[in-house]
Amino acid sequence: MANVSQDDLLFDDSAGKPKEACGVFGLYSREISCELAQRTYFGLYALQHRGQESAGIAISDGERTLAMRDMGLVSQVFDERKLESLEGGHIALGHVRYSTTGSASWENAQPEFHGRGEVNVAVAHNGNLVNTAELRHDLEGEGFEFESTSDTAAIAACAVGELEKGYSAAEAILRTMRRLRGAYSVAMIFRDKLVAFRDPHGFRPLCIGKVEGGYAVSSETCGLDIIGSEFLREIEPGEVVVIDDEGLKSYRGEEERRALCVFEYVYFARPDSRFDGREVGGSRQRMGEILAEEAPAEADVVIPVPDSGIMAATGYSHRSGIPFGEGLIKNRYVGRTFIAPTDGMRQVGLRLKLNPLPSVIKGKRVVVIDDSIVRGNTARKLVGLLFDAGAKEVHFRVSSPPVTGPCYYGIDMDDRKGLVGANYTVEEIREQIGATTLAYISVEGMTAATEQSGKGLCRACFDGDYPLPGTTKKLALEKVTAVVENQA
Repeated sequence: MANVSQDDLLFDDSAGKPKEACGVFGLYSREISCELAQRTYFGLYALQHRGQESAGIAISDGERTLAMRDMGLVSQVFDERKLESLEGGHIALGHVRYSTTGSASWENAQPEFHGRGEVNVAVAHNGNLVNTAELRHDLEGEGFEFESTSDTAAIAACAVGELEKGYSAAEAILRTMRRLRGAYSVAMIFRDKLVAFRDPHGFRPLCIGKVEGGYAVSSETCGLDIIGSEFLREIEPGEVVVIDDEGLKSYRGEEERRALCVFEYVYFARPDSRFDGREVGGSRQRMGEILAEEAPAEADVVIPVPDSGIMAATGYSHRSGIPFGEGLIKNRYVGRTFIAPTDGMRQVGLRLKLNPLPSVIKGKRVVVIDDSIVRGNTARKLVGLLFDAGAKEVHFRVSSPPVTGPCYYGIDMDDRKGLVGANYTVEEIREQIGATTLAYISVEGMTAATEQSGKGLCRACFDGDYPLPGTTKKLALEKVTAVVENQA
């Protein structure tokens, strides 16, 4: 793939936003085996927002596992013919990916397979390990070979190594978890079992539902809802769940400080998903209400940056009494694209996905609500777009605090040097983006909106309180491979 400039990133449907890691989905049922692949497809379709680089589905009958994976969206990778070819099993595993360790390549698409001798596993992972390099080094010393450059391969190899020793699936995973540091919500097929487990901090979500004759696991409840699965509960931090013909069994490992990523509430999760019984959309609306209290503005209309700013804008409008208006129209048919515009088309930029509605904006004092500002490039172009459409004033309000530090646990964002909130004051950022005024919600206000205790959330990218030390080295294993090849 050619190098992509910052301007070209405006042609990415998620430009200027933090990038999530992945979506995980699994099914175990002999009763609905004839439509297992189709249901997994729909589960992944509901989780598409969590990753748009690649998609994959694996189906197993307990002895043989068939898989299909490729680069692209779920609807691009699969069609009815391909889904029909994935028949003959009662265990399914699905995945949508956005890379946080390892490049965006077919080799790193999931589910990933790893095996040695008679032991083979298929793994789907959401999260990011902070000890991938040293773990990979140790595993290579144990005789494991790797074709991919993701941390998922290291998780799979650890599990294979323990299973080779004769441990049960549950004990092998509990032992594997002692070697892993970082964020991981994982589903795995091992022989006749579907295994799901979550890191001791619970950085990334994972839940269980009931289906006809079995169970489903999903990164979010929306994945269960779409297939008509009855939500049972969330997998607890440090828990291992084993599903087979005997039913569902739970095993508890170590549990540390709970640290569900607060960005799940701010941006990542679908608004109809639920965590700890709380609907994400309600939290976003409360963020807007609190933002209106903390950062009022004299204005004529409140407009959201669609789609993730809609709920917060609704809350801001309700609390402030300023009318809500749909002033930015989103082209929802724009997928991820890296087609570089010509020099003469640079001005297209943000208009590829957002276009202003002058009848709502012209001559008005506008409050625009967005969920975050990371680099500031998109915010600057958005403010310019609104002024060009005739806005009299643009009051930019953000329903999350300034991002002041990188994430090590599964969000692909810049290091500290690339984060505008880590290097400039709010007033300096306002000047850079050209807004009339700029304000963010406070860390305390954001937390209150989730109705969660701050002790149960990871807010490290906002407040610097990291549950685990880490580094941002997305392509670390590619660099290691390149060095070895150059020395050969």
